[in-house]
Amino acid sequence: MQRYQISGEKAFQIAKLDANDTADWDGKKKEAKKTFKTLRKELAVLQQKLYAEHKHKVLIILQAMDTGGKDGTIRAIFEEVNPQGVKVANFKVPSTFELDHDYLWRVHQKVPGKGEIVIFNRSHYEDVLVVRVHDLVPKEVWNKRYDHINAFEKMLADEGTTILKFYLHIDKDEQKQRFLERLTNPHKQWKFNPNDLEERKLWDQYQKAYQDALNKTSTPWAPWYAIPANHNWYRNLCISSIIVDTLRSFTMGYPDPIPDPQQYVKQLENESARD
Repeated sequence: MQRYQISGEKAFQIAKLDANDTADWDGKKKEAKKTFKTLRKELAVLQQKLYAEHKHKVLIILQAMDTGGKDGTIRAIFEEVNPQGVKVANFKVPSTFELDHDYLWRVHQKVPGKGEIVIFNRSHYEDVLVVRVHDLVPKEVWNKRYDHINAFEKMLADEGTTILKFYLHIDKDEQKQRFLERLTNPHKQWKFNPNDLEERKLWDQYQKAYQDALNKTSTPWAPWYAIPANHNWYRNLCISSIIVDTLRSFTMGYPDPIPDPQQYVKQLENESARD
């Protein structure tokens, strides 16, 4: 899955990423789904170790165009984890109080503590995406934010946070089909906002903004992965593979047990005998 990592050595061109790509899994959908389920079970075990060991911190960032599949990715991949150690943060339009602070203030409060996985469903990158496309602040303001973000993420990494960033790439035709599905399915109509179609008119501007953001903020300490996401099953396989490989690299273990646990077994057995 490293083929989708943006290394910084060669400029990433979003137009050259095929949203329908399934790479080595072409024609192997059933096998891929089976592999994904195995990875999901392993993720649950690894996450439990991460929580118990209370040493590592993991931040996962998901960005995509509307209907890109951020919610579906979270549901599918983290279905079996212990919710006690996994949190999701969703950054909507900032409140008046949040706007009274710097744009990273509200983000810093949501980063993971030891033993936690935190998933950002949208993130601080909105401040170089939406803000840029809608001209909410001057270019000389948002253009500085790439350096701010790199420095912020470097600080988190230096303090022990592992950062994985995923851009879920769908094409414009796929977005159209997903909007139509929402509009024609009574169970999904609530997810549709008429303003989504206004945002769709800005597709090209968003693609340019994403391309710049991914190129300027994919770093060794916080790499971006541009994931083909027209096929949900392949998207899930890619992202779960990268997350599981990362957690495996921690070589985690459970904390040492208490000395001589057998003495407490006997104590409880004796208690049962008296009862």
